[in-house]
Amino acid sequence: MGFTIAGIREIRSGTRRRGRSSECTAVAEFTGLWGWDVVPGARATAGACSCGRPECPAPGAHPLDFAPRLPAGATLDEVTKAWAEFPGAAVMLPVGRAFDVIEVAEPAGRRALARLERMGLPLGPVTATPDGRAHFLVAPGAAAELPELLYRMGWDDPTSLDLRGLGSGTYITAPPSDRGGLGPVRWLRSPALDSSAKPPAARLLLGTLAYVAHRSRA
Repeated sequence: MGFTIAGIREIRSGTRRRGRSSECTAVAEFTGLWGWDVVPGARATAGACSCGRPECPAPGAHPLDFAPRLPAGATLDEVTKAWAEFPGAAVMLPVGRAFDVIEVAEPAGRRALARLERMGLPLGPVTATPDGRAHFLVAPGAAAELPELLYRMGWDDPTSLDLRGLGSGTYITAPPSDRGGLGPVRWLRSPALDSSAKPPAARLLLGTLAYVAHRSRA
């Protein structure tokens, strides 16, 4: 990714030293520290989407079609220049390159996260959405492998667990951006240098996630 300790200090002190917005600083952390691509996303107000489409299928929960992708490694200067074209945009993270996502109901996700931490298993970042979902960031490829992995563990149908994988072509909203006009996305487990650039393999978490999700639905 090419970041350094000096680069970390630059990003985290950029708002104070240069008067840049906290939004740009957060985006620069995603690109510069965690190695994630970022795309400006739509906002929703009173049910209407800022993309301008009257029949938008996902108001405030999708990237802006005309906005460029900010690649991993983009600097604070590059982020500030690009984000000036889309003030107030939601921060969207493309899934499939740096990470895939395992999504589960938030209550089950919280219980599984506590159990996984007690077990000392490797964990990546985890978010909670305002519509009650938890997103576990895992190694790329997990979404395609999920049905087979669950089958090997004795679970025939991931939909019966209210558990699904998000892979290439999908996007998640990054904290603290608003999603769909419902409120901000939050971190249940914040990014860290030792896990964000190399998130854990899904198989390490999936057994616990599936078990807790099954117990929660039962």
